[in-house]
Amino acid sequence: MLFNSYVFLFAFLPLTLAGFAVIARGGDHRLVLLWLAGCSLVFYGWWYPGYLALILASIAVNYAVGLRLGDSAERRRRWVLAAGIAFNVGLLGYFKYTNFIAENVGALLGTRAERFDIVLPLAISFFTFQQISYLVDSYRSGAPQRSALRYLVYVAFFPQLIAGPIVRHGVLGPQLAEPGRLAVRRRGLAIGLTIFAIGLFKKVLLADTLATVADPVFAAADAGTPADLLAAWAAVLAFAFQIYFDFSGYSDMAVGLAKMFNVNLPINFYSPYKATSIIDFWRHWHITLSSFLRDYLYIPLGGNRRGRWRSHLNVLVTMLIGGLWHGASWNFVIWGGLHGLYLVVNRGWRALGPRMPGGLAWGLTFVAVVASWAFFRAETYAGATSLLTSMAGLNGIAVPDGIVRRIDGLGAVLAAAGVGMPIVPVLDWLKAIALVALGLAVVTGLPNTAEIVPTYGGVLAAPPARPLAWRPSPGWATAIGAMLALAVAGVSAPTEFIYFQF
Repeated sequence: MLFNSYVFLFAFLPLTLAGFAVIARGGDHRLVLLWLAGCSLVFYGWWYPGYLALILASIAVNYAVGLRLGDSAERRRRWVLAAGIAFNVGLLGYFKYTNFIAENVGALLGTRAERFDIVLPLAISFFTFQQISYLVDSYRSGAPQRSALRYLVYVAFFPQLIAGPIVRHGVLGPQLAEPGRLAVRRRGLAIGLTIFAIGLFKKVLLADTLATVADPVFAAADAGTPADLLAAWAAVLAFAFQIYFDFSGYSDMAVGLAKMFNVNLPINFYSPYKATSIIDFWRHWHITLSSFLRDYLYIPLGGNRRGRWRSHLNVLVTMLIGGLWHGASWNFVIWGGLHGLYLVVNRGWRALGPRMPGGLAWGLTFVAVVASWAFFRAETYAGATSLLTSMAGLNGIAVPDGIVRRIDGLGAVLAAAGVGMPIVPVLDWLKAIALVALGLAVVTGLPNTAEIVPTYGGVLAAPPARPLAWRPSPGWATAIGAMLALAVAGVSAPTEFIYFQF
C-alpha cells in the first residue's frame, strides 16, 4: 500500500487512526499494541499477502535469537549473534541476490545462467538491517526485548516499515513500552499532519514532475541512444532532485504518520545538497543508513583504529557493501564505490590541512554527487557511461530547432560551432530547464522539514527557520491545507516510491 494512494489516504489511515484513538482512550496498553500490530500487518500484506508469513517468520526468529542473547552464557553469545546475523543476511541474499550471483557465475563460466522466479519481498532490505541492529545492540547490552508484541510492533510499525527510517530499538522500543504514551493528542496530530503534508507534496508535485524530465533520457541512454550535453545534464540533475524529494518525502510522511500516534521517529534527511564535503553529505543523506553502516560495519571492520590506510580500506568496503545493499546490480556497486573513493579523497584532503573556499567546496561536492547518480539511476552500465560521456560534452550539444528558427542568423553561428539542432518542442526544453532550476532553488535555498517544524520533539530538534517556522495558526493551517489538497489532487494515478522495493 502506498502512502500516496487514495486507499491509504481515505480508508486505511482514517480507520487505523480512529480505531487507535478509541482503544487508546480505554487505557489498555496491550490492546493498543495489538491494534497497531494488526493494522501494520494489513498494510504490509496489501501488496502480496503471501509474504506476510515471511516477515512474521523473520520477526519470530530474530525475537528468539534476541532472547538467547540475553539468556546464554557469555562464551556462547558471540555464536548466537553470528547465527542471527547469518540468518538475516542469508534471507536477504536469497531473495535479493540469487539471480545476480547466478548471472555473474554464468558469465565467468561462459554459460547461460537460469533465472529463478523469485519476487523480492517488500521492505526486506529495511527490516533486515533494522533487525540486525537490534541483535547487535542486544548483544552489547545483554538486555533484549522480552515482549513479543512490542518487538512485533517495533519491526512492523507501518509508517517506517517499507522504506525506513531504519529505526534502532533504543529509539522506538522505550516509546512502545511507556504506558499511556501511545495516544492521539491534538498537538501531535497537527504536527504529524503538517510533516505528512510536506512529504506528500514533495513526492507528488516535485519528485513525480521531475521524473518526466529524467525518465525519457535515461531510457534512451539505456537503449543505446546518447543524449546531448544539455539533455544529459538536465536528466541527471532532475533525477538528483527527484530522488531527494521522493525519498525525503517518504521519510517525512513516515515521521508525520508516526507523530499522529505520538511516536517520534528519527529524521532521515537534513539538507544534504547544501553539503560542502562528501563527509558532510553522508551526515545529512539517508542518515539512519549512514549511521547503520558506520556503527555495524565500518567500526566492526576496525574503523580508524588500525592506521590510516586500513581506515581508508574500511571506508571503501563499507560503501561498496552499502551500494550493493541498494540493489543487485553492478551499477549500485559502482555507485557505492564512487562514494567510497570520494570519502577517502575527502579524508585525505582534510589530513593535509588546507581549507577550500565554501563556494568551490559546495560546487565540487554537488557535481561529484550528481555524477554518481548516473550509475544509481541507469539500468545498464552502458547507459550510465553514455550519460557521463554526454555530460562531459563528448556527444555534442543541441539546441531546439524552434529556438534557432526564431532568431535570425543563430542557426549559422551554431552550425559553425558544431552545435546540433534537434527537433525538440521548445516548451519541453524550457520546462526541463525550469524544473531543474526549481529543484536547485528548493534544495539550496529553502529550509528543510526539521527546520520548518522545530517543535517536533527530541528526535527532530533543529534551529527554527524563522519566519518559516511552523506554529499552530490560521495562516499555517491554510497553507498546509492547500499543500495537502494540491498533493491529494495529484495522486489519482499514484507512482511507486523509488525505494519501494529496495
